[in-house]
Amino acid sequence: MAPSSTIIAKLKVQLKLSIQRLRMTQQKDEAVSKQQRRAMAQLLETGKEESAKIRIENIIRSDITTELHEILELYCELLLARTGLMEGPVCDIGLEEAVKSLIYAAPRTDIKELQQVRMLLMEKYGKEFALQAIENSDEKVSEKVLKKLTVTPPPQELVYGYLEEIARTYGVDWPKKPKGDLSEPPEYVDDDDDENPSGGQAQAVLSTPIAAVEEMKVTEREALSKATPPRNFGPSSPLRVNPPSPSTDNLHPRVKGTLDLKPKAPVATAKGGTQSKGPVGGMIPDVDELAKRFAALKK
Repeated sequence: MAPSSTIIAKLKVQLKLSIQRLRMTQQKDEAVSKQQRRAMAQLLETGKEESAKIRIENIIRSDITTELHEILELYCELLLARTGLMEGPVCDIGLEEAVKSLIYAAPRTDIKELQQVRMLLMEKYGKEFALQAIENSDEKVSEKVLKKLTVTPPPQELVYGYLEEIARTYGVDWPKKPKGDLSEPPEYVDDDDDENPSGGQAQAVLSTPIAAVEEMKVTEREALSKATPPRNFGPSSPLRVNPPSPSTDNLHPRVKGTLDLKPKAPVATAKGGTQSKGPVGGMIPDVDELAKRFAALKK
């Protein structure tokens, strides 16, 4: 008997090859199944129903085989992920279903890599374990695997279901409906007045006189013109002067440094002349005073 480590190493390689082979087989079967379904649609379109019912069994069997390959692929992935539990001489309880299902189903498939996996598993766990898996004496083989491997003709309900699905997919009128079964479309009933309140409101708006609508617009414009705009409405100036706060001594304070732009009354002089303060706040001399200043400058 070969060492356990050597068997586990070979088993890993064969499990990886089996997974790849199963995936390739599934893709190939799906491509062939599409061609067969298209041929079934042509038979239904030409009225050859009996021939289609017989040939559809091949498509059903192909789909069942594809489902079996998917289950076996999952079992191979499970064993590949848990090879650490296969080091002992006794099969782990969590792997017993996968191991016995592969031993039971491998000779009933066309996957050569699964045959190698089966041989390595039988060598690993012994003859008695292999006989239990082949005969399923302890009923550890998966029920799904047993059901997929059962060779029985498909029921008529499944056959008609497949044909109807193929006809619907490819747009074939099958089973053909008699012309008398075509029902007339229901008559349109306008019941907006009873069940559709929005329709009544729309009709009321349409029945409003045009003059009343214009009057409503004028009233709205007048109300908007009388409304006081907010203080922060419009662009604000970048320069702001904080006004002085009032106090009990000065109830009406003024900002210091501003110019008095109001004209002031002229001031009467001793000789009967008048003097006025300019807008800048200075005194404008009269003619006699100017003459005195020039005379003083000449001296």
